[in-house]
Amino acid sequence: MNPAVRGVPPTVPMRLVLPGGKASVSDPRSWLRVAVWGAWLFGPMYVTALAAARTGRGGNIERRWAHQAVRAARIDIEATGLHHIEPGAPYVVAPLHEGFADALVLHTLPLDFVWAVRDELFDWRLLGPYLRASGQICVPTHEGRAGYRALLRGARDALAEGKSVVVFPQGSILGIEAAFHPGAFRLADATGASLLPVVMSGTHRVWEHPYHTTLRLDQRVRLQVLAPIPVGRAGSRMRDVEREMKAAALQANPPPRRFDPERDGWWDDYPYEIDPTFVGLADRVRIHRGRTV
Repeated sequence: MNPAVRGVPPTVPMRLVLPGGKASVSDPRSWLRVAVWGAWLFGPMYVTALAAARTGRGGNIERRWAHQAVRAARIDIEATGLHHIEPGAPYVVAPLHEGFADALVLHTLPLDFVWAVRDELFDWRLLGPYLRASGQICVPTHEGRAGYRALLRGARDALAEGKSVVVFPQGSILGIEAAFHPGAFRLADATGASLLPVVMSGTHRVWEHPYHTTLRLDQRVRLQVLAPIPVGRAGSRMRDVEREMKAAALQANPPPRRFDPERDGWWDDYPYEIDPTFVGLADRVRIHRGRTV
């Protein structure tokens, strides 16, 4: 008999908070695995990566750190379309965005990266020092044109060194419905680099911060590299590329993250737009904003 029918409340899922307090797991075995791996990744390996970054030699160690984190979380990555990447060519990489695990999965690509990173992440206790030491591009997200100019300066320097620049065109991890911003596409045209579209789905299942603290092991993730957009054509093709990327994600298994404001919150203080292709959600957000103005 269902416990609720007998008047007994249902069992509450176990939640074991990991060191640092930002993530949790649901069973003691996972807690032990993640705690041990975390002590290594954020202890000796972090110190090594930070020291290497300060001397400009952090790329390979960053990649190894990401591979070790994938191993720790037992993420199963199915990668396709890698043949679209020309060896040695720098790109403006434009991936779909679902969560912090995106950065780990992107290291599957045979590219050296510099990341465009929201300024608020530079204040995180461990992440911030590494971002500064490794020369990632700090983007002041609330400064409009000034933010884009900072991105452009950093991208030109990185591309001149043969590195690819990662810019998430959605600018948020709300879900597949979040509309693209033009920054990545304008950046490709302004710097004379090809834009490389990358479709990822399933990464939100690994760690859905800030919506949930739960860290899930043994998740499957799909990564698909689409054909690069030729130099000078990214801006004019942005909407076509957005439709193609999202259609690929919606057909993927595992499926992408979906934004549900009733579950996730309306994020009224956060600048985002809903892709008008998702008519129902776009209307709901518009109506909600009209009521809150």
